[in-house]
Amino acid sequence: MSEQESWQELRDRRMAEPGAAEAYEATRLAYELGKTVRAMREGCGWSQNDLGRVAGMTQSAVARFEAGGTVPTLPVLERLARALDADVEVRLTPRVPAA
Repeated sequence: MSEQESWQELRDRRMAEPGAAEAYEATRLAYELGKTVRAMREGCGWSQNDLGRVAGMTQSAVARFEAGGTVPTLPVLERLARALDADVEVRLTPRVPAA
């Protein structure tokens, strides 16, 4: 058995565990939000320290957030959005059933 197959089997087994898919999705979402905030911060020419100061956060909290290391609360997202002169939009959209 190849190393790649072993990894795939491990991944499949772990993803089959209760709550694994939800945890994976939360991690993906945290990563995407962090990536967006980092791009916006860099677009402003700010350091993590600059954003932290304006948002009322520490530089290390901004760094963890941008790295996807934390799943943010809505109030934290609002503070970051205000600091970046942006809006937070949360929406639920029905999924289209497969044909």
